[in-house]
Amino acid sequence: MYFHGTTTVNGQGHLEIGGVDTVYLVQKYGTPVYVYDVTLIRERARGFKQTFEKLGVKSQVAYASKAFSSIAMLNLVNEEGLSLDVVSGGELYTALAAKFPVERIHFHGNNKSKEELLLALEHNIGCIVVDNFYELELLESLCNEQKKSISILLRVTPGIEAHTHDYILTGQEDSKFGFDLQNGQAEEAIKIAMGSDHIKLLGIHCHIGSQIFDSTGFILAARKIIDKLAEWNSKFLYFPSVLNLGGGFGIRYTEEDEPLSPDSYVKEIIIEVQNRTKSYQLPMPEIWIEPGRSLVGEAGTTLYTIGSRKDVPNVRKYLAVDGGMSDNIRPALYEAKYEAVLANRPTATIEETFSIAGKCCESGDMLIWDLPLPKTVSNDILAVFCTGAYGYSMSNNYNRIPRPPVVFVENGEDYLVIKRETYEDLIRLDLPLPSKINQS
Repeated sequence: MYFHGTTTVNGQGHLEIGGVDTVYLVQKYGTPVYVYDVTLIRERARGFKQTFEKLGVKSQVAYASKAFSSIAMLNLVNEEGLSLDVVSGGELYTALAAKFPVERIHFHGNNKSKEELLLALEHNIGCIVVDNFYELELLESLCNEQKKSISILLRVTPGIEAHTHDYILTGQEDSKFGFDLQNGQAEEAIKIAMGSDHIKLLGIHCHIGSQIFDSTGFILAARKIIDKLAEWNSKFLYFPSVLNLGGGFGIRYTEEDEPLSPDSYVKEIIIEVQNRTKSYQLPMPEIWIEPGRSLVGEAGTTLYTIGSRKDVPNVRKYLAVDGGMSDNIRPALYEAKYEAVLANRPTATIEETFSIAGKCCESGDMLIWDLPLPKTVSNDILAVFCTGAYGYSMSNNYNRIPRPPVVFVENGEDYLVIKRETYEDLIRLDLPLPSKINQS
């Protein structure tokens, strides 16, 4: 049994997170419910920052908020002195509502709308990560109209494939993201940005994928980008003040996963950039990274109530829970794997193997296949670990199922930070058919 962060078994024999009994949390908030270990999030954030500080490298650690965004989460990120990566107008609006310091907000995305860019310009955010020529032209036009200036990074694809699931690769040449590093697109974009009266080109950005378990991909990406930067420096005296190598640092979902520690990723990236720039006699740029999953993934646990059971003789035993692909779609999308225990009896003797089914009307709504568990009955509580990233943020109302609440726990205290949706919430935006059509 592998526990993350402050998770443990308490004196009552129940699973405890952040000093709070999970059985108590279920009694108070119901199920399903997402529970976040705030202490673990703080430890991860400080681990990334302190590694840069110890090595004396100027940096920004920006939380990739697509992993999980809420006002309370962004309050926490701000408390820890991180920057913030947003990828939509909605994430930017949430950051503004959370009063996140605008100078530490970085806006990503491959198809930002005019309205989203105007919102960014209106609030003078710290940086826009420009993804394509259309956006570069649109941003120049809007800055001219608004009499504004903005700092940018140019996103490039370095042609490095990370060892991860095909659907979440983003750094290879055949990608919807960024300017290609090899075919001249990135160089042309740099020249355009350098010629602008309104755009300040801070540097270069890349992101090579997600759930990466070693530093090889980051090192190769840094090497290719710096080699190209050295070429551009010779050609037209351009060298960035910022090199953003993205995120994608892996976490442990199951025993099959063997990620590096956060400080190991950072150290190896820094050493490569230092050595490569030194070899070209170029200045050391400021290093930015964008951890998302690695900050919140292992900190999240989803608690469910077990309902029905179905035994298929000589085939499989199913247990159904009161959630599923509406609160965790990753198993259906990516065949993602998770570990789980009974929160009310985590140390009971393992007796059977079950497959955990969700309640959605889809045969593919399966959370975990072949999970060893004790003898299990209805109303037992199942705790599924490592659901802190892309659980709530990808949750949905399929089958008109309300989204679960989110609770933060820390030092024996629990805080409701997102309310459970109600049936009334589900129809709040619905409009009836006009009476004239209705009567016909």
